[in-house]
Amino acid sequence: MFDWPAAISRRVWEDKYRHAEADPAEAAPDDSWRRVANALAAAETQDRQGWADRFFAAMSDFRFLPGGRILAGAGTGRDVTLFNCFVMGELEDSVAGIFRALEESARTMQQGGGIGIDFSPLRPRGMLARRTGNIATGPVSFMRIWDAMCATILSAGARRGAMMATLRCDHPDIEAFIDAKREPGQLRHFNLSVLVSDAFMEAVRTDRYWPLVFPATGEKAGRDTVMQPWSGAPEPVPCQIMRRIRARDLLKRITDTAYDTSEPGVLFVDRINRLDNLAYCQRITATNPCGEIPLPPHGACDLGSINLTRFVQHPFTPRARLDNGAIEAIVPVAVRLLDNVIDVSRFPLDAQAETARLTRRVGLGITGLADTLLMLRLDYGEDSARQLAAETMRRICHAAYRASVALAREKGPFGRFERDAYLAGGFVSGLPDDIRHAIAAYGIRNSHLVAIAPAGSISLLAGNVSSGLEPIFAGRVRRRVTGPDGEPVSLDLTDYALAMWRGMVRREDGVPDGFVTATGLPVEAHLGMQAALQPHVDNAISKTVNVPADCTREAFASLYECAFGLGLKGCTVFRPNRVTGAVLTGEDGPEDRHCCHVEA
Repeated sequence: MFDWPAAISRRVWEDKYRHAEADPAEAAPDDSWRRVANALAAAETQDRQGWADRFFAAMSDFRFLPGGRILAGAGTGRDVTLFNCFVMGELEDSVAGIFRALEESARTMQQGGGIGIDFSPLRPRGMLARRTGNIATGPVSFMRIWDAMCATILSAGARRGAMMATLRCDHPDIEAFIDAKREPGQLRHFNLSVLVSDAFMEAVRTDRYWPLVFPATGEKAGRDTVMQPWSGAPEPVPCQIMRRIRARDLLKRITDTAYDTSEPGVLFVDRINRLDNLAYCQRITATNPCGEIPLPPHGACDLGSINLTRFVQHPFTPRARLDNGAIEAIVPVAVRLLDNVIDVSRFPLDAQAETARLTRRVGLGITGLADTLLMLRLDYGEDSARQLAAETMRRICHAAYRASVALAREKGPFGRFERDAYLAGGFVSGLPDDIRHAIAAYGIRNSHLVAIAPAGSISLLAGNVSSGLEPIFAGRVRRRVTGPDGEPVSLDLTDYALAMWRGMVRREDGVPDGFVTATGLPVEAHLGMQAALQPHVDNAISKTVNVPADCTREAFASLYECAFGLGLKGCTVFRPNRVTGAVLTGEDGPEDRHCCHVEA
């Protein structure tokens, strides 16, 4: 009989990942692991059964957790994608182009993919269309159409949808974008992030005025214009300055709205591109819905997480340690599994398939970090915890790169690999010499290898381990989940590590030393953990900074500037507020993360 780590595990498996139509129907997760392992091993030309067995072994006991779309779709024969999320193609500023993009978004979501979209190419509200004389209604008006589309797709029985909308910090409609979710119920299927440039942060620092611009056309070109990089343009283009505002006022508007509604987040887009392994052949202006994968147009995220809790030896004792050797041993198997996903998956659009196969980007990450630290008797907010987490991430990163080089020797490097340009990249240039020398000699199979996703559903599947790198939310929570009939159901859950400790000491209450929760940590601890891991993550990190409701507006105001100063690629916050609904209810009251959640 299968040993379930928690009651929620069975519920999540039955609702999301069990292939009930299989013949015979899957009776336990081991049957699901075998289905997935066999489906992904089909990409192998040699030792197919051996690789199926290795994939199965990696997934057994919830040690390695492929992304939710992989678990739900691989080997089922369903017309679905195995990729969690996509960034859509560049928007064209025309009615035909906009609705073509809407149709492509609908097709992508129908097959189970979340989406990210940069709305910056759309002209600002009130601008005259040169050919038709019509007055533009602005990006936010079209975002509402996408939001309605997402709700319609969901009503047809698709999985819970998720979308990310981005807009440049110098777009003339940036203020409307910032305020778009102040009204309760608006754009509920979107996460919002402002694309914040280095130049804007410098203007904030020096208290300068900031120009809001849009690409100039026709007779307007040359009149009060500046040459500016722009979304969708390969080179800087002449942009008309529409108006100027004080940079600090715009940042204050962002932080004030985030304080009141928990959105928008920020993406430090220049840093993202500067550290991008493929900066020589692409420019990024959007991410997947939770922000851990910055992607080019038609890019896709192929995710999986190592469950660190399964690698703790002698938990809650003076002998507690993390088995780094076992972690490093599972990495090559996980990388190969994720690489095979690219070859066996369906894609909603041909352009998505082409981009995925030319870059072979994967995102191997971790989950259960906070529970692991607690099992090791470490306080999440302390330096010792950050140091251990960083060292673990460094080992995973380097093992992943070495595994990808070995795959390149066997199967060939990714299609857009250019040796000298790749080695000159901001992230790759910091890798150990032996890895760089191997890349120079043999190439590398995957353009990117590491990402830390929210890992929400798969963390529940593994027994309610703490999600991704997030702190423990609460010892006990009441969580709203979607039942098999599509209706919400509330469940009482105890944190995995806390339940283990209480079982060991035979108590029904109390907490071990080092137990801290998300809202009990200072902002600096949230940002500090993200900053400690970011140097070892070539994609990005999904992290929510939870702040208590009584945090003052003044204390909150510097949060994004602090994140920028720490070298992060982005920042998302949550403060309890009247606008955002609750998914989790802790022992001290309701909390939430983000409005959109993807199975990862």
